[in-house]
Amino acid sequence: MLSAVIAPLLAVCAAAAIQDAPAEGVLRWGGDAEGGAPYVEADASDPSRVVGFDVEIAELVARRSGLAPQFVQVAFSSLDQSARRGDFDLALSGIEDIPARRASLAVSRPYYRFREVLTVRAADRERFRGLADLRGRSVATLGGTIAYDLLLAAEGEHGITAVSYDDDVHPYSDLLLGRVDAVLLDNILAERAMRRHEGLHTQPDAVAIGHYVVIAAPERAELMARVDAILREAMRDGTLEAIFRKWGVWNDDQPRLFAELLGPDAAAGAAVAAGAAPATAATGGSGSGGAAWRYLPSLLRAAVVTLLLSCAAMALAVALGAAIAIGRVYSAALPRALLAGYVELMRGTPVLLQLFVIYYGLAEVVRLPAYVAALLGLGLNYAAYESEIYRSALLAVPRGQLEAARILGLSGWQTLRLVRAPQAFRFALAPMVNDFVAMLKDSSLVSVLTVVELTKQTQIFATNVGSWVVPGVLCAAIYLAMSLPLGQLARRLEARWRAPTS
Repeated sequence: MLSAVIAPLLAVCAAAAIQDAPAEGVLRWGGDAEGGAPYVEADASDPSRVVGFDVEIAELVARRSGLAPQFVQVAFSSLDQSARRGDFDLALSGIEDIPARRASLAVSRPYYRFREVLTVRAADRERFRGLADLRGRSVATLGGTIAYDLLLAAEGEHGITAVSYDDDVHPYSDLLLGRVDAVLLDNILAERAMRRHEGLHTQPDAVAIGHYVVIAAPERAELMARVDAILREAMRDGTLEAIFRKWGVWNDDQPRLFAELLGPDAAAGAAVAAGAAPATAATGGSGSGGAAWRYLPSLLRAAVVTLLLSCAAMALAVALGAAIAIGRVYSAALPRALLAGYVELMRGTPVLLQLFVIYYGLAEVVRLPAYVAALLGLGLNYAAYESEIYRSALLAVPRGQLEAARILGLSGWQTLRLVRAPQAFRFALAPMVNDFVAMLKDSSLVSVLTVVELTKQTQIFATNVGSWVVPGVLCAAIYLAMSLPLGQLARRLEARWRAPTS
């Protein structure tokens, strides 16, 4: 029994140690591949690697630093927090230059200028020319961006309702479906959306101007100075321009930015990569069905992460839950009250909040690897639920059997181990299996801690191919393949333990 609990815990901790261990000669950089084209996205021909102009800039920085680049998947909304934790050396993923970032992080010089533009349905191009025309309407954008701040300000000024999304694909699909009336986002994203969807129009006037930057932990000033020098040289020798032209994002705004940073003479002398063709983003051009075979290995690897993490967290939850249940049944009043308080705290607060507190909130005290934080978050949360199952099962054992055990001279520990616990386990088996299946699904929440599990990998797949049909079916099939055998095992054990009928 003890080995069954310890083995999966050790496996997850070993994986965490491998992931978190600093490697010699490697530059770890963070980004979000979910709907991240053309910044960072899964390669359509090989989903195990990422491509995009920010990928090439990260590789440029690594190469000119004499290091090998290593990508770390981080949800876009968590990049700032992960940078402060030191989960990576630096991050690039269309990160905007805002005062709050410069106040709390090491931030590079701007390397790209973008425009916040308004996209509407083609039929509304004359009606909705600007934010002032959208009074009483819903406008979508990404959360935590300059565009979102602009929409929040416009809520009071123009009576607009700001709708926040976690990715840059679904705002435009919802616009076509009529769920929102406009989208305010960067011109790069708007141009990509119009290539992807017919029936959209982007107004030419910019609502605001912004810049993309590289970020790192605040103490990485020396690294950021090196990044600035590399970016400056790449602007001067034409390397950045060649990258932007390759990805089809070079425009008239960039020479102006380069001139401001380098001076007009240096910017005018920058080399141009002639004839470079824009790269094709992985937008499902070959069909999501064809892409499924390329993404399937990535989904299966993510499924292994989900299963291993769930098994380890469930082992922790079972061990801790049993201890809590026994303590609440057998201990004195004060320990019982403390254990009851723990159960109510963990059941009464969201598991997502608990994950954030363990991973980000405790980072200044103890810097837990992502896998360990995920294991603890799920295990500690589910231990509260497991303890209630076991406590009810212990109390369900007939009192007559406990009295018989005392008459036979069994000690309290012997009564628990030989009489009460075996029968309680039979009562608890079905709810335990149900909780494990629930944990398999709740493990999708750990993607906020940079753990790429099955649901996160499916989201990356779906947003990059532009459809949820095939990715959703594959994901559901894999989850069912993991959970159905558990139910079958539980039914067999119940049948074996069922008392014979006369």
